[in-house]
Amino acid sequence: MPHETPLIATLVIGLSLAFVLGLLAHRLKLPMIAGYLLAGIIIGPFTPGYVANQDLATELAELGVILLMFGVGLHFSLKDLLAVKSIAIPGALGQILVATAAGLALALLMGWGIGAGLIFGLSLSVASTVVLLRALQDRDLVASDRGRIAVGWLIVEDVVMVLSLVLIPPLAGLLGGTAQPVTEGAAQEAVRMGLGPITATLAVTLA
Repeated sequence: MPHETPLIATLVIGLSLAFVLGLLAHRLKLPMIAGYLLAGIIIGPFTPGYVANQDLATELAELGVILLMFGVGLHFSLKDLLAVKSIAIPGALGQILVATAAGLALALLMGWGIGAGLIFGLSLSVASTVVLLRALQDRDLVASDRGRIAVGWLIVEDVVMVLSLVLIPPLAGLLGGTAQPVTEGAAQEAVRMGLGPITATLAVTLA
């Protein structure tokens, strides 16, 4: 059976280096994910030496994120989210508003436009779900009260970010950029139903 050399090399070198550096991080009492991140930097295109296949690495990374989220989903239910909604929802929304406002203020100080500032602020407001979930798993905190609050907080942030990404294209014209309408077929259907571009975009995304 023929084997693809770049795939094998990326898997073997990447996993071996991640294992070694993850073990080193654990010995130094650091989160193991710090070692994993360092392994990715070492075999990335911005450091000398071996460079992993970027296309394969991206696909493998997406698969890893899917498996990680799947594993968390096995330990987290909608009931857990509803149990912490009084903390997770206002906390996450408050964090997003504060971080977005801070990012917008910094962007305006640098001479950016309001639209670019809002995008910059939103980028600062969202936490890395994958990194935090991995850190919680390493400490067996996912099923704890603090872990459920943290995961619920992350879920609320992710939902808000998804809605933001959906709304940015049709609202880009108002933010100083070029608006990107929905697909032609969806636009025609929206006109027939009397829907606006934002409503049509949301409908297409949810479908």
